[in-house]
Amino acid sequence: MSFLAHVSPDTRFWRLNGPLNLESGEVLRGVEVGYRSWGRLNPEGSNAVLVCHALTGSADVDDWWEGVLGTDRALDPGSDFVVAANVLGGCYGTTGPGSAKAPGRGSYGPDFPDITIRDMVRLQALLLEGLGVRRLSSVIGGSMGGMQAQEWAVTQPLPVDSVAVLGAPAQHSAWAVGLGEAQRSAIRSDPAWKDGRYPPDQPPGDGLAVARMIAMCTYRSHGSFGIRFHREQRSDGAFQVESYLRHQGEKLVRRFDANSYLTLSRAMDSHDLARGRGSLEAVLGGVEVPTLILGIQSDVLYPPQELETLAAGIPGGRIRWIESPHGHDAFLIEQEQVNEAILQFRRSLASVAKRGRRCA
Repeated sequence: MSFLAHVSPDTRFWRLNGPLNLESGEVLRGVEVGYRSWGRLNPEGSNAVLVCHALTGSADVDDWWEGVLGTDRALDPGSDFVVAANVLGGCYGTTGPGSAKAPGRGSYGPDFPDITIRDMVRLQALLLEGLGVRRLSSVIGGSMGGMQAQEWAVTQPLPVDSVAVLGAPAQHSAWAVGLGEAQRSAIRSDPAWKDGRYPPDQPPGDGLAVARMIAMCTYRSHGSFGIRFHREQRSDGAFQVESYLRHQGEKLVRRFDANSYLTLSRAMDSHDLARGRGSLEAVLGGVEVPTLILGIQSDVLYPPQELETLAAGIPGGRIRWIESPHGHDAFLIEQEQVNEAILQFRRSLASVAKRGRRCA
């Protein structure tokens, strides 16, 4: 089942000439990346802004972040070359479980190798180099995208002038790993799930839908559900919140691959900036990139204290709060606040750089 019908016709495709070596030791060949861009790359190759998407997101930034992309906004195609790539392991054009292993050999499905956030970043860097980018003005991402942005700040496979992390901690907690495993178990326990796949001649079962329902309860909050649904019921007796969760599950089944969900949620569990690098304190203390952390006070998936730890550990790290009752998804919902925070951050850095040039 192809999910490319759910992405913009403006999506372009870039192919990696050589192999992609993964952290696991596995090697992927013939890797393709589906990506989108807005604006033009300057002659110096230095005005690129990379936008990293969340778990079931895509490169269609104009669809899910329309309030942040546009003239005089935080992502301004008039001055920025904005690039967003569908992540490795996804199902919207970049190599993932639904991709063919080799001509005539069928798709990877459950045999797709384990990947990490670091693998995603490595492929993004190769794409950007292939597009002629020499330096990134900024890397910006929320949730799983925020994990990628942090890796960019630590490893800098290309020079990065600034990073903005929205609703993402420095390490995936036991709480988050546990919630992810509950979602994966819903897929694996589905009676329709046979040998790691949904049969191609049958519609997907309920496992992926249930996984999404669990996830939605962590993407919103107690207050958000109370405001929106209270205890209202439909004429058939179902609570409105039940109807909402079922609808969200059914929507995801139509647009997302179950094996991609398994692959990417496990990749999120791999997120730990300190893994193999020493103490978290030392890793964060070594970040030299100006970093904005946007936290959400009502986030139950990545609570405020996790974002405070991240910001406090980065020299000169700045933290701002999105005021919203809507939990983790506020970074998608409260776009006016997000746009203003990132815009002010980038303008302040540009002003400092301008003064520095004058002094020089």
